[in-house]
Amino acid sequence: QVQLVESGGGLVQAGGSLRLSCIASGLRFGRYNMGWFRQAAGKEREGVACITWSGGTTDYVDSVKGRFTISRDNGKDTVYLQMNSLKPEDTAMYYCAAGFSCPYTGNRPSYWGQGTQVTVSS
Repeated sequence: QVQLVESGGGLVQAGGSLRLSCIASGLRFGRYNMGWFRQAAGKEREGVACITWSGGTTDYVDSVKGRFTISRDNGKDTVYLQMNSLKPEDTAMYYCAAGFSCPYTGNRPSYWGQGTQVTVSS
């Protein structure tokens, strides 16, 4: 059974930072592209960042470029999202995902985590 477990969300003031982590189990982590999606209240889920299985390629949605950094540790079956200079519009539930194209082409990931809430106050 595949499990993706996110952590690291919380409440932060605008301009602050958070680091999300996602630990995977039940899959050969090093063979999967991984990434982060988010869904704000009343909006559709959007892809935020992704990283290929080797870590050699990353891709970001334009709104987070220069502020967010995705990385992975295949030895720990973990993917991270470092979020700096957070803005109120970054407020959303953030989901870890596995098994989709990176750069993202819109295909649905094979696996999803339960999500971790990020709230940025102004």
